Amino acid sequence: MIGARDSGIVTGTLASAGRHQVPYELLDADQVTRRFPAFSPLDDMVGVYEPGASVLRPERIVALQLELASRAGASLQFGEQALGWEPVPGGIELRTERNAWSARHLVCCAGPWTGALLSAAALPLTVERQVQTWWEPSRDPELFSSDRMPVSMWQLANGTVFYTMPNRGDGVKAGWHHNGPTVDPDTVDRDVTPAENASVADLLRRFVPHAKGQRLHQTVCLYTNTPDGHFIVDELPGHERVLVVSACSGHGFKFASVMGEIVADLVTTGRCAFDLAPFRLSRFSRPGTA
Repeated sequence: MIGARDSGIVTGTLASAGRHQVPYELLDADQVTRRFPAFSPLDDMVGVYEPGASVLRPERIVALQLELASRAGASLQFGEQALGWEPVPGGIELRTERNAWSARHLVCCAGPWTGALLSAAALPLTVERQVQTWWEPSRDPELFSSDRMPVSMWQLANGTVFYTMPNRGDGVKAGWHHNGPTVDPDTVDRDVTPAENASVADLLRRFVPHAKGQRLHQTVCLYTNTPDGHFIVDELPGHERVLVVSACSGHGFKFASVMGEIVADLVTTGRCAFDLAPFRLSRFSRPGTA
């Protein structure tokens, strides 16, 4: 995590590391560059380095999770759009474009489409368009490998945040974190504009200079955000058999395993081992939080 010493990303990381006893090193700008030559922070920036941090590979993980679910007896349906649901005696009926599915419980974790599927609840969700880019280093490619370049998040003086990820064979990944427009997931523009690519290129040119070689790939993803940036894990008001899980505000995947454990416990036993009070929907009805 890189930013001014009093930036939220630095002070928040230090507070969290201290609270949870996570090992870290606090480096000044020169130490950051000497340790990780790919990076070129401003003189007044510092870095909080977490040696135990790592990278998740979502595609492999999702494939394994689906395989394990299938082995455990789950019925997996793909390419089948959910259109709506309604309570029925003893449970919920979910309507899709091809079928009607009946179950004792419905868990809604539909990301950008959560608000539409649960429209009657008027959940305080917004969908944000985000651009991701991948770059071939212009020189010294060894500096951008996973063992030489850690994942980084940078907070600039105006509060905006961008991130980079090392080259794992598909280029150095870079993009803004929460700097996109609010969109409709069904009509969002999936094309990356030259101006958007240029804004990321400018960041790399200043802070990770030799990463900005040829642009290899770019794409658009969606963040589904709550007002406070934290998850929703709660029963849908008025529907005890419907569990809302998400939105994840751009940082949910690394919590997927524990979220699965929580959901499984809630729908099978009605309880779980974790305190879910911070993720209740009721927090948005308190004065000053909505």
